[in-house]
Amino acid sequence: MPKITVKDGTEIYYKDWGTGQPLFFHHGWPLSSDDWDAQLMFFLTKGYRVVAHDRRGHGRSSQAPTGHDMDTYVADVAELTAHLNLQGAVHIGHSTGGGEAIRYAARAEPGRVAKVVLISAVTPLMLQGPTNPDGVPMSVFDEIREGTATNRAQYFQDFTLPFYGYNREGAAIKQGIRDNWWRQGMNGGANAHYYGIAAFAETDFTDNLQSVDLPVLVLHGEDDQIVPFHVSGAKSIKLLKHGKLISYPGFPHGMPATEAATINADLLKFIEE
Repeated sequence: MPKITVKDGTEIYYKDWGTGQPLFFHHGWPLSSDDWDAQLMFFLTKGYRVVAHDRRGHGRSSQAPTGHDMDTYVADVAELTAHLNLQGAVHIGHSTGGGEAIRYAARAEPGRVAKVVLISAVTPLMLQGPTNPDGVPMSVFDEIREGTATNRAQYFQDFTLPFYGYNREGAAIKQGIRDNWWRQGMNGGANAHYYGIAAFAETDFTDNLQSVDLPVLVLHGEDDQIVPFHVSGAKSIKLLKHGKLISYPGFPHGMPATEAATINADLLKFIEE
């Protein structure tokens, strides 16, 4: 399996398929690069070079004891993109990966990044507070922490229902999608998942959104029960210099899996612009 060893000794697993313009995919919590399979195969067959990594503590990367914070995540990505010498890449992030993607783009060497896509992203800030009164209360994240720490296997099974909108009346549940989410989650480390909750819940990406002087596409489902649209996509677009927003009525948080054809088509159009 292809891996690099970053500065603190952590091994980061990655996929690197195809040739052409590079597209770098950043996965969400608590998943892995496998969550992007529908996108990786679509763009591979379109002639792109597709790259996706397993974040530290996730998937096939090392179950590192430390470094489960956004700055370290971004530093790992920077080491990987330098190792692969990626230039002019489109960085595409889902959920936690959206925060990782925009912070990486804000700090990247000139020429490394051409465009950014934020899908159901945790930007600009999830946590409710005095400056973010309509954010998500800390009690919600404390519940995620408790479930992750006490019975991760059952909690992860249950979490797939709101994640994919399968708790909605009349939802056409695809058990394979649920099972794949659970499989990815259980392959990662419980400590990485536990401490990574603060990374996606409490990190403020406002400055990163404001500083990126590149085209940024924001895609968000209006029925996102994990990262509500009004907390994220609706705010992120207002902070971007060159942003474009597409919101989808009825789409859930996990729309890259449940609505892959629509998401892939909109990604392709933006990338080719």
